[in-house]
Amino acid sequence: MNTINETNFKFPNQKSVYRGKVREVYNINDSLLVMVATDRLSAFDVILPKQIPFKGQILNQIATRMMNDTAAIVPNWLLANPDENVAVGQLCTPFKVEMVIRGYMSGHAAREYAAGKRMLCGVPMPEGLKENDQFPFPIITPSTKADNGDHDEDISREAILAQGIVIEADYLILENYTRALFTKGTEIAAKRGLILVDTKYEFGKTNEGEIVLIDEIHTPDSSRYFYAEGYQERQNTGGSQKQLSKEFVRQWLIENGFQGLEGQKIPEMSDAKIIEISNRYIELYEQIVGEPFVKAATENVLDRIEKNINSFLSN
Repeated sequence: MNTINETNFKFPNQKSVYRGKVREVYNINDSLLVMVATDRLSAFDVILPKQIPFKGQILNQIATRMMNDTAAIVPNWLLANPDENVAVGQLCTPFKVEMVIRGYMSGHAAREYAAGKRMLCGVPMPEGLKENDQFPFPIITPSTKADNGDHDEDISREAILAQGIVIEADYLILENYTRALFTKGTEIAAKRGLILVDTKYEFGKTNEGEIVLIDEIHTPDSSRYFYAEGYQERQNTGGSQKQLSKEFVRQWLIENGFQGLEGQKIPEMSDAKIIEISNRYIELYEQIVGEPFVKAATENVLDRIEKNINSFLSN
């Protein structure tokens, strides 16, 4: 099955290309960004050797749907989707922080809690919680936005302001937008029988100085979901939560001795595991969007994407 590992397009008026962990972003004439969602899979800030079929399409289409569903409450960068794997939007200067918001003590927060920590990014976590319990109210736990694939780092609101990473007036907007988006995302998930556990948002400034939502939103790469049905019973009995997110990939890596630490070897991922991961991404798409997933044609996939982008740019 053809997957997208990398692209090397040359578009008219192309100024530069930035290659992130999953997306490749082409700057067109310092006014547009063309974002191609590849099928790469990253975990613990490491790009894994094998790609996941249809992952890029799924991420792009969920993000597009969620951008459209939240545009009335928070402005975003998106202008068009000329291909199943492509989003085109306004060029923005990104803020060098990721706004992580957590409604439940799961994932990274749970690992920190289990290690005895009761403060995360300067925010207190109550005593007496067990993994996957709901926080009394959602907490914002930012991280620095790493360059060139380096590890993101937890950072407090106070440190962000003290270091001048974001000025206070802008940061207050980021916080307000983050809470509004999480509230809307929680409502959307609930309608589909899901719990939005935690997620992250990225923001940027347009050339006109407007703060807008960028990148992706409420996808399995940026968010964690639990199934609502049976959640409380599983908490009461100490069972594992049934979840749709990338966490199952992280757990598999941990079980096989890899957490992205120096000297650790990435475990070999079988074809069966690749298909399992792809099916989990499709499952999440269908759950959160509420529609069957339609697989795009993958024959000559790079030619397809290039042709569709060029057609859009020529109009």
